[in-house]
Amino acid sequence: MSVYDYMDALKLGNKEYRNAISNGEYPYLPVLDEILKHVEIEKEVNLGLVELPLNRIVGTSTAGRTQAFARNFMPLLEYGSEFSAKWASLSDAQVEEGIRDPIKVYEYLNRFYVVEGNKRVSVMKFYDAVTIMGNVTRKVPKRTDDLENKIYYEFLDFYEITGINSFYVSRLGFFNKVLELTGGTEPWDSDKRMEFNSAFKRFRKVFKSKGGSKLPIKSGDAMVSFLTFYGFDKMKEMTSGQMEDNVVKIWNEFIMLTQGEQVDLVMNPKAEKKEHINKKILNYLLPSREKKYKAVFVYNKTPEQSDWIYAHELGRLYLEEHFPQELEAVPIVITESGDKAAERLEEIISDGADVIFTVTPQLMDATLKAAVEHPEVKMLNCSLNTPHRYIRTYYGRMYEAKFLTGMIAGAMAENDNIGYIADYPIYGAIANINAFALGAKMVNPRARVFLQWSTVKDSDMIDVFIKNNVRYLAGQDLITPESPSREFGLFYRGMEGPVNMAMPVFHWGVFYEKLIQSILSGSWKRDGDESAKAYNYWWGISAGVIDLICSKNVPLETSRLVEMMKDAIIKDVFHPFSHELLDQKGNVKNEKERTMSPEEIMEMDWLLDNVVGEIPKLADLESRFRPVVEIVGVNKEETEVSAGEQ
Repeated sequence: MSVYDYMDALKLGNKEYRNAISNGEYPYLPVLDEILKHVEIEKEVNLGLVELPLNRIVGTSTAGRTQAFARNFMPLLEYGSEFSAKWASLSDAQVEEGIRDPIKVYEYLNRFYVVEGNKRVSVMKFYDAVTIMGNVTRKVPKRTDDLENKIYYEFLDFYEITGINSFYVSRLGFFNKVLELTGGTEPWDSDKRMEFNSAFKRFRKVFKSKGGSKLPIKSGDAMVSFLTFYGFDKMKEMTSGQMEDNVVKIWNEFIMLTQGEQVDLVMNPKAEKKEHINKKILNYLLPSREKKYKAVFVYNKTPEQSDWIYAHELGRLYLEEHFPQELEAVPIVITESGDKAAERLEEIISDGADVIFTVTPQLMDATLKAAVEHPEVKMLNCSLNTPHRYIRTYYGRMYEAKFLTGMIAGAMAENDNIGYIADYPIYGAIANINAFALGAKMVNPRARVFLQWSTVKDSDMIDVFIKNNVRYLAGQDLITPESPSREFGLFYRGMEGPVNMAMPVFHWGVFYEKLIQSILSGSWKRDGDESAKAYNYWWGISAGVIDLICSKNVPLETSRLVEMMKDAIIKDVFHPFSHELLDQKGNVKNEKERTMSPEEIMEMDWLLDNVVGEIPKLADLESRFRPVVEIVGVNKEETEVSAGEQ
């Protein structure tokens, strides 16, 4: 019997060999000695006897037996040799009692290379075994800026906590995300390891059966997306049938992973005549529906507690005023998070919501879960550049108004020193800071912008401003009705209190009106409702959703200049982020005669050369402000590498 097994294995080896040669690829086992010729190993760690996943045993330690095996570990030597006899004997042993002697391997970048036991691995792979016992020595490379190296060091931290080596990902941040989604960083016991391995094996089987093997991503990458939607506790309890149904539901998320999580930006609303839009809305609503079209606005705080929520509440009230007969705009506050928030969204949907706007990134996960289960409901989250197919995101190009505000500040600051108070270091916020600094520099080449963050622990921003004699400050864009402060927008700190100069404005009412119109007029679907793309509405001054209000305290000549530049932005003949831009270290971030792409603007993680300050790290922030940054922070890295083994 073992003779026939060897002949079958030999056929598999020869087939793999021919495929590799025809594709111009190396046909034999990778050799660790060759791989490490130009790698600096920092240390070796003895891991002892470990259960090894056979799919991660990829090569041999030295070149001695390399050409005896194809790259899939199947034999290449003809039957009748001593090699084939030993292989056949091991095959008999596996059938009769199982191979029990552990192999010896080196681990490098969570791939295993055999020192002793190549034939045992070959036989076990032939019989489709899942694991084999092995004595492992880990070769740890020196830290570098290479992406694969960074991911590996993240894996080492993951392994220290979990003891799991069968799970691997190709994106920076995903190992940490798995720990977050499975309960934190406490060391795992054997029961939790068994639960996770079982869940991963079942998921991998389903994922591959549905075509996952054809996607250029790891099964681990796909599982991170799956966990984001369903959570670990629910995943553990799923039957294979339930898991299969849920994999199908979110399949487009896996496809998006292969596309680098790109987001299609809708930079301006579709142009339609207002009377035509209103007629479409009435035709849509009145003949076929007895109830009003229901739009639900979901807040995580009350408007009295947050200037951000207050601004969106003004937008909701604007909708009520403009569509009193056709539209019901309902505000609901959800203070819960996680599954509790998802349950509340389920209640909102069961109460008849047609479209749901969740206005904060903290509600992103709950919105995603509800959207997957209810594709009939339009779901939007107010955030920037978030790559999910099942919901759409929306935001405004506030940097345009910040640029104009910076021009006023630069013109007014007699000592060249200007203050800027930022809140969260998230997507879009850095562009606002840099645009403000550019505007100031355009009218005053000596202008310096002293940057401070309101969310940083033990902040002494007032002291910084006083020491640098800063009189003109850019603060928060809006305040709540209950706040007595007038320190918002661009203001002057005078002896008798703040003097308001200008205020960037988010016209959320206009934004929501245009979004509702896009849904009811059909342009929503034309934008890609049936595609596997993520969509973000990123509108600006030209759409009427962003503006700048100047007070009478701004000199007439300065106001005229600002209006001219605003008109140039609207007509798309001027863009703030064009021509040569230098960061604080003098590095060129944008070349002359070039305009930065929307993606480059969104994802800025550097500051201009006339900004004095820095972007805070997550640990620098007060704990209550960290959740937002963990979701949409500018330093969040989710970059892919080659998928490799799945």
